[in-house]
Amino acid sequence: MTMSDGKAQGKRLLGGVVVLAAAAMLAGCASGGGVDREPNPADPWEGFNRKVFAFNDVLDRYALKPVARGYRFITPDPVETGVGNFFSNLGEPRTVLNSLLQGKVRNASIATSRFIINTTVGVAGLWDVASRMEITGQEEDFGQTLGAWGWEESRYLVLPLLGPSTLRDTGGLPADMYSYPTTYIDDDETRLGLTALRVIDTRAGLLDQEALIQGDRYSFIRDAWLQQRRFEVSDGELGDDPFASDEFDFDDADFDDAFAD
Repeated sequence: MTMSDGKAQGKRLLGGVVVLAAAAMLAGCASGGGVDREPNPADPWEGFNRKVFAFNDVLDRYALKPVARGYRFITPDPVETGVGNFFSNLGEPRTVLNSLLQGKVRNASIATSRFIINTTVGVAGLWDVASRMEITGQEEDFGQTLGAWGWEESRYLVLPLLGPSTLRDTGGLPADMYSYPTTYIDDDETRLGLTALRVIDTRAGLLDQEALIQGDRYSFIRDAWLQQRRFEVSDGELGDDPFASDEFDFDDADFDDAFAD
């Protein structure tokens, strides 16, 4: 979904680094280098995370990346753009639901309008007509909802195949999955085919940004991803979230034993 003016400005400041980190959630980028000399307090399970990161590297290097390159080579740019618009449009119902859960009625209304316009006038979302009409809002998912409810900071966690995440965002994955329309397609081949196309299209969009990585790849992607995620959870604003609640209290330390080296 196209971001609101404030969020778009923040993402422009982060530049290609943020684009790279966001795509890594599905792509699982290559790793390299040693462990930081000064551990990042948001990444106390770095030893475990680096092992998973290396596993994702092998899959990406020998499977996903070559396929993404082939996809980009044979796919005309307008078609590739249309595919991206199609999957972005399918994410609008998730934004509607999470906006309502966070009390963002206006954003829910905008996402509803975008979905209706792009699905109809935009031919199943292949054209982002709503953005041309300047109907834009903020993407919302269940990880952001948990953040709005009080789980503001959470430990970094690299997931097999999926890449960068946090404990909070991992907890929101099941709800994200069940709020995405392709989950309810009965035909297994169609559902899996669309999922594969979505992953490949996302990975293809990452190819040009890989050159931006400098130094230790693991640390670079982690820091960029965490910076972006904090920006998204706070809607690009500083200060306390009005929907935060002291009763919604999580302590990531409860999971330490599960990830001990």
